[in-house]
Amino acid sequence: MKTAQIPAKADAKAQVEFLNEELTPRIEEAKAGVRQLLFVDASHFVLAAFLGYLWCFARIFVKSPSGRQRYNVLGAFNAVSHELFTVTNNAYINANSIIALMTKLLEQYAGQAITLVMDNARYQRCALVMDFARNNGIELLFLPPYSPNLNLIERLWKFVKKTCLNSKYYADFHAFKTAIDDCLGNLGKKYKPDILSLMSLNFQLFHNVS
Repeated sequence: MKTAQIPAKADAKAQVEFLNEELTPRIEEAKAGVRQLLFVDASHFVLAAFLGYLWCFARIFVKSPSGRQRYNVLGAFNAVSHELFTVTNNAYINANSIIALMTKLLEQYAGQAITLVMDNARYQRCALVMDFARNNGIELLFLPPYSPNLNLIERLWKFVKKTCLNSKYYADFHAFKTAIDDCLGNLGKKYKPDILSLMSLNFQLFHNVS
């Protein structure tokens, strides 16, 4: 039987209220073409072993990278068009990274209403980010605490790890980054059927699970 983890501190009632009162109306506006709705989050890919699972009678040894270099990808995934915008680095994602991402979105969607769905990371709620968003007419819609299930882009990060990292060995950091970039760059081509299925606007809630 397949199991799934539920954040222990998740507030099921708050999630239902957020989905019904905040997120769903903006999804409908995005579908109608009057708003650009994007889900924002960062993933920190570490050059290390990403193990898969296989039942066999013989013990199998899998090469593992010796380094611990990190490739950070801050992404904004459009809920309707499935466009992905990224800011990447090998150091840290911070408030300046968020501003760089918002700048890209302002150029792409000039003159349009933009809503960014974000979690509660400290660098997302800082004055620098809040002021930039307000001054440029970007709405920041913060998820209830402990609600990764309501952030569409979380599914994308899992897809990337499954597709190009699990049970794969990369000899160096360059090859590792190239594999991730290639996966993200082919979402609308090579992986389009997977993305259409995976990134549907249906959200798992916790109020009816045991």
